[in-house]
Parts: sequence; structure tokens; C-alpha cells
Amino acid sequence: MKKIATFSLLGVLLAAAPPLAIAQESGRAQAAAPAFKAKKLTRAEFDALRANPSKLLVVDVRRPDELQSIGGFGAYLSIQANELEKSLAWIPKDRTIVTVSNHAARAGRAADLLTNNGFTVAGAVGAQDYEGEGGTLVKVVAPPPRQSSN
Repeated sequence: MKKIATFSLLGVLLAAAPPLAIAQESGRAQAAAPAFKAKKLTRAEFDALRANPSKLLVVDVRRPDELQSIGGFGAYLSIQANELEKSLAWIPKDRTIVTVSNHAARAGRAADLLTNNGFTVAGAVGAQDYEGEGGTLVKVVAPPPRQSSN
């Protein structure tokens, strides 16, 4: 009798496995979906925007150590993601903005914040994704420490 109950329980578990697997896959898909509305730009799309630098403002929301270790783009406004909302007043509104982070997650959220505050935003780009698609990043070298004049 115990074997029948065990087999029945095993049958119930096996029968439930496919929906459970589907639910897990659905959860993974939701986790992989971006947590922002901004367009994630490809290398080609970003390069096309960079072709007209007088109309573009690149806002890099990464920390200085990330810029130094990973690299970035030649001309950009550096505002860390956690400081962006406090800095809105001095960001120019006369240019199209592209936000940058490593893989565009923070950049996407920053782009949404800027869009919600009346800025024209083309989208978000990930520096590492850009490099992975064949783009070239500029390596930022930290200046040497200042020498004391004593």
C-alpha cells in the first residue's frame, strides 16, 4: 500500500513538473526584461547619433572607477546615477541625450528619469555591450596624485 501511495505521489509530482518548469521560465523571462522604458541602443544606432556631436549629449551614469577600469566615450557628462535627479537643473535641454552605463540597466533608468523630466532622450547604451559589438572605448587614466609643495 505504501508503494502505491509513493508511486501516486510521484506521478502527481511528475505531472506538475511541466507547468512548474513553464512558471520558472516565465519568471526568468520577467527577470531578464529591462526595468526601463527607454530604447537600448545598438552600436550602429549610437554611432549614427555620435556623427553629429553638436546635437548630442552623452550622460555617463557610472562611477569613476568603472570609467577607469572599463573605459567610455570621448566626450561625456559624468553624473553618477544616484546624483542624477539632483542635477537636472544644469543638464542642457537643447540636445538629444544618450545615457551610458556598463550594460544599459542604470542608463535605461536614467533615460526614463530624464524623459519624465522633459528631456529629449534617444536611448541608453551599455559601454561593455558597445565594445562587444565591435565599438572602441576610450580608456580613462586617473591623474597622478598631487605632490605636496612642502
